[in-house]
Amino acid sequence: MNGPEIASQYRAGRARSRQLFDIPLPQHYYDRPIKLRNPIVFYEGHLPAFNVNTFLKGGLHRSGVNEDYERLFERGIDPEDEGGVKSPTDFWPSRDKVQAYGKAADDLIATILAENDLSDVADYVSTIIEHEFMHQETLLYMFHNMEYARKKVTKSFSPRRGEKVAEGRMRGSVRVPAGIVTLGLSGSFGWDNEFPVHQVEVGAFSVDRFNVTNGEYLEYMNATDANPPHFWLRKDGEWFWRGMFQLIPLPLDRPVYVSHDEADAYARWKGQRLMSEAEYHRAAFGTPQGHERLHPWGDEPADSARGNFDFSNWDPVPVGSYPNGASAWGVHDLVGNGWEWTSTKFDGFDGFKPMRSYPVYSTDFFDGQHYVLKGASPATARQLVRRSFRNWFRPNYPYLYATFRCVS
Repeated sequence: MNGPEIASQYRAGRARSRQLFDIPLPQHYYDRPIKLRNPIVFYEGHLPAFNVNTFLKGGLHRSGVNEDYERLFERGIDPEDEGGVKSPTDFWPSRDKVQAYGKAADDLIATILAENDLSDVADYVSTIIEHEFMHQETLLYMFHNMEYARKKVTKSFSPRRGEKVAEGRMRGSVRVPAGIVTLGLSGSFGWDNEFPVHQVEVGAFSVDRFNVTNGEYLEYMNATDANPPHFWLRKDGEWFWRGMFQLIPLPLDRPVYVSHDEADAYARWKGQRLMSEAEYHRAAFGTPQGHERLHPWGDEPADSARGNFDFSNWDPVPVGSYPNGASAWGVHDLVGNGWEWTSTKFDGFDGFKPMRSYPVYSTDFFDGQHYVLKGASPATARQLVRRSFRNWFRPNYPYLYATFRCVS
């Protein structure tokens, strides 16, 4: 491992998080924008505390920076409903103290990363860096749910738009023949639920070329009296999209963001179903020639021309806006613009082993109450865009950037 380079990556990840924490106005630092999660203050303390607990204490067996904070900010919550929410404390430190703790932890960790050969604990280093990326996305879920008067637009990022597709291209499906897909990972860093690598046979299926749009979901609502998705708002008889920083007329050509329960109900209404995790892999990475790609578009690295991820935009863009990211079968937006709900319940693959750097990362969620998501959203870091990466959430959780498509 190149020490100075790794230290620079660590600093860059922490800097992005600090930029995101500037979105809420200071007086709302102790707000709980999502009632199922801890208040904002917790997460600004959790990120450095996790790095200390995992890397310094767990990997290097060194002492921490502030034992009280490393207990207080140790772990988040995942209750089934608001009735299960229990705050770890009724008293939180001041923001100045939380940030001072974060700076002390960052300075110590960055120095150690830069000046030492850490080959023996490379997995611990990758764990704290990727953990930061994942929390940056979940922070945006919280901040997206805040009232506009409680936050401000940050100038730290420059959203980029893709290409707009013609209206007629938003419908239709493609037939994917039967084949074998490779799930899992080998030979590089990944989270424990990504291992081990194995192959699965997938039968032939037809899959929507594009994600279900707001316009299509509106047709479903009108036909069934279903409730609107969390990101919609009805005002003066018109539907609006609750964007990150502004309310706009409902964009009918963008993917609908829904919970798994809502996605499943829509698919059943259509006489179809959601993709399984293996079917997603076949649609995304399979080819007519029989080989598999690293990404839907091929083996080239993920970049801003391939999809709406890595903070390219604060919100989703019209479906099909990134034709350079389409799969070999012509299926669009399988990576970016919204995570893809699957019908697969989250569990370990055969041969699963907890990771030494974060043993409880996955196992607490092997409860049959979480579903696998694949792909990426606008707020998914580029470094997490890999074929084996698995996300998961409860089926009734409405706050994440998740869409879907139907198969038959």
